[in-house]
Amino acid sequence: MKVTLEQEYKQAKRTSAKPMLWVSMISMTMMFAGLTSAYVVSRKRADWVSFDLPNAFYISTLLILISSITFFLAKHFIKKDNRQLTSVFLLSTLILGIGFVFFQFEGFNQLFDAGFVFAGAQSTVKSSFIIGISLAHIAHIAAGLIVLFVVLFNHFNHKYSSKDSLGLELGAIFWHFVDILWIYLFLFFYFIR
Repeated sequence: MKVTLEQEYKQAKRTSAKPMLWVSMISMTMMFAGLTSAYVVSRKRADWVSFDLPNAFYISTLLILISSITFFLAKHFIKKDNRQLTSVFLLSTLILGIGFVFFQFEGFNQLFDAGFVFAGAQSTVKSSFIIGISLAHIAHIAAGLIVLFVVLFNHFNHKYSSKDSLGLELGAIFWHFVDILWIYLFLFFYFIR
């Protein structure tokens, strides 16, 4: 059987896609490890002010956890060629992801209302770190939402099936990564005051 150039391209894409995604996630992990390390070192400053996390961060954490479950279920159902349930769970993931971002900004508003701002004379080192690191994470969530829109677009154009779901799988890996990353950050901020 003769292999076409298009088949070779698809095979090369399949073998390189996951390793490239893992490399990018490792570099993102290193960035957040550096930011949280700077947070730990800065706790020793005399002007460090400790405060509780805003309630909205608890809600956003719950939403992103549920969104990982819905993305997992979408992946499960595409493997069974159940397009209807895959659609339901992908759309649920999108709504939960948008809800996560909404409650992150609601958390920032709660911090601002309590007098903790990102920069300026009223800012504290801790509020600057929490808001800055959370904003960096939201940038990654925004990338995840773009990925999710692409996955949805491809899904509704019948690009995924039980035999070919690479794009959906890659999207799920990235989404689970940003989920785990937020849980780490949330627990880090909660326990390291």
